[in-house]
Amino acid sequence: MRDTTTVEDSMTDTQLAGASAGAAAPEGDGKKKKEREASLWSDAVSDLRRNPVFIIGALLVLFMLVVSAVPSLFTSIDPFAAGSCQLGDSLKKPSADHWFGFDIQGCDVYARTVFAARNSVIVGIVTTALVIIVGGSLGLLAGWVGGITDSILSRFTEIFFAIPLLLGGMLIMSALPGNAWTVSIVLATLGWPQIFRIMRSSVLQNKNNDYVVAARALGAGTMRITLRHILPNAIAPVIVVGAISLGVYISAEAALSYLGIGVQPPQISWGLMVSDASVRWLQAPHVLLFPAAALSITVLAFIMVGDAVRDALDPKLR
Repeated sequence: MRDTTTVEDSMTDTQLAGASAGAAAPEGDGKKKKEREASLWSDAVSDLRRNPVFIIGALLVLFMLVVSAVPSLFTSIDPFAAGSCQLGDSLKKPSADHWFGFDIQGCDVYARTVFAARNSVIVGIVTTALVIIVGGSLGLLAGWVGGITDSILSRFTEIFFAIPLLLGGMLIMSALPGNAWTVSIVLATLGWPQIFRIMRSSVLQNKNNDYVVAARALGAGTMRITLRHILPNAIAPVIVVGAISLGVYISAEAALSYLGIGVQPPQISWGLMVSDASVRWLQAPHVLLFPAAALSITVLAFIMVGDAVRDALDPKLR
């Protein structure tokens, strides 16, 4: 991983430049090379702007975020309102007035699909944030400190690695109330070890680089080295995995809700809608098609964004 640090402390950077000049005669383009290396993030942003996969994925993600945040902008029907579902409309097919038709309870499938985005997206975002914070912090600590701290944290992580995500989620959720926040915490509890290992490995690769050794020799404190040198260079693979995993956690929530131990009625999620539709999907395929399509498109969008970010941040792919 290349150095991504920027010039903020003029005294420290001047000393670094002097130390480099004294150790070996720099080439004429040494300064330009350092400037190129320091622009990893700006180069990544530039690549992403030209990447059609990222643009399409980002637009889909943005659209889903808006839908989940303000569902009332996209439908005038409130599926939680009294009288919004009429058994007389049960399993009616799509029409000009009701684009996605009605489900078995006589509820408008389009309105439920729109409002279901909130719980599904909340689970993905909250779980990913918790996983990055917990796993990234512990991985940074283990990789930087090393020794007994690294050994204890690594052995502790292996315990959680032995628990399959869905199987562990099913076991824990069977004893907890089913809502988006509970599902997020359970999935984060089981998912952080992956980020831990990635962060720890990235820190170990960067902690002995020349710029870290030079900063330590010049008297930079542990906190400054960690935040200014180690973290900016080690965080890139974590961001990539986090972006891809966000779609995975949305799928995991859908699987748990489908099994009846995730989000529970009267709340709505795409997995819960697919579960309800599975009883009559041969008779009324539209009841299953639309929430399943929304789930698939959302997961695909986050995976597209994650793949594009990975390609932009991986120097080996340049």
